[in-house]
Amino acid sequence: MKKNFIRLALLAFAGSCIISSCNTTKGFGEDLQKVGGKIEKQADETGGTD
Repeated sequence: MKKNFIRLALLAFAGSCIISSCNTTKGFGEDLQKVGGKIEKQADETGGTD
């Protein structure tokens, strides 16, 4: 009985880590897109090459 509880607790912990890392990765990707857009805008304003 105790082993099953430990397994369930570990599974729940691993699941919560996976779910939260997806949110973090998504947020990082969005931030990276914003930075890329600002770099492109600055390059266009200063006559950067395509």
